[in-house]
Amino acid sequence: MNRNEVILYVTDQARARDFYATVLADEPSLDVPGMTEFDLGGTTLGLMPVADMAALIPGITAGSGQRCELYLRRPDAEAILTKVAPAGGSVLSEVELRGWGEAVGYALDPDGHVLAVARL
Repeated sequence: MNRNEVILYVTDQARARDFYATVLADEPSLDVPGMTEFDLGGTTLGLMPVADMAALIPGITAGSGQRCELYLRRPDAEAILTKVAPAGGSVLSEVELRGWGEAVGYALDPDGHVLAVARL
């Protein structure tokens, strides 16, 4: 298990699992009811149904209030973006040089979380 974990609240755990398995070209390291995890090399990406969180934390609801940006630095940034739409997400912008000096592309996963992919 990695020390750091990012957890995205998702409306459909299986759909989110399939999206990230396709986009990351990897299988989850854990996939049980209530949690799917992917090893990102030092960080774990967790996918948890928002309904489960709503039962645990008052005020958590499905919708635009719980969005997150997952920022990945990968040598295959362009290739990752080509997998987004077929997997059920949408590309917002292709990989291009940004003002802070990194070449980054942006997409949305099926739950509306931002997926940023920076070229190493």
